[in-house]
Amino acid sequence: MSRNRSVTAARPLVGVLALQGDFEAHSRVLARVGADVREVRTALDLEGLHGLVIPGGESTSMTIGIARERLAEPLRERVAAGLPVLGSCAGLIMLDREHLAVMDILAERNAFGRQLRSFEADVELHGLPGGALRALFIRAPWIAEHGPGVEILATVGDPPRAVAAREDALLAVAFHTELAHDDRVHELFLERVREFARGVLARAR
Repeated sequence: MSRNRSVTAARPLVGVLALQGDFEAHSRVLARVGADVREVRTALDLEGLHGLVIPGGESTSMTIGIARERLAEPLRERVAAGLPVLGSCAGLIMLDREHLAVMDILAERNAFGRQLRSFEADVELHGLPGGALRALFIRAPWIAEHGPGVEILATVGDPPRAVAAREDALLAVAFHTELAHDDRVHELFLERVREFARGVLARAR
């Protein structure tokens, strides 16, 4: 999207980290649910965003790309300023204490097993209307630890493992929201993005 195009709170500008992973699928879903989308590869691409998605992929490669582009500190600054972020699968890992350290969670990588152990499950996500979500887990993490300010939104398995959480404007899910043919997680995220955009646009007047 052009940086000169005007945006509104009704149709905010959401970035998708496009260093590695399935960023194109997230871009399609975001456009479908009412956002303008910008692929983020450099710190300059973060300017003017009302939200950011960190997609699934390979967390080690993503970490290398973030370091190469010197994106870690600009990302942390945007989160500290209240920018809503959705982290999906590897994106959840990137938000945790050992990576970007912006969310008070500790992820366990490949927690359900490698590629051959991929699976689908019905997940009840707290605060998501419309009943259970059919979630796709591919080399998925789970949340092994979390701080008191983190709200666990969903668990799977026996014993139950935390697979979705929220802290302030950060939403992290262990599954691939962009592949589920169900846009409700992105719609839930976009509610927070629109709230942030309204504040930004009001201050700019």
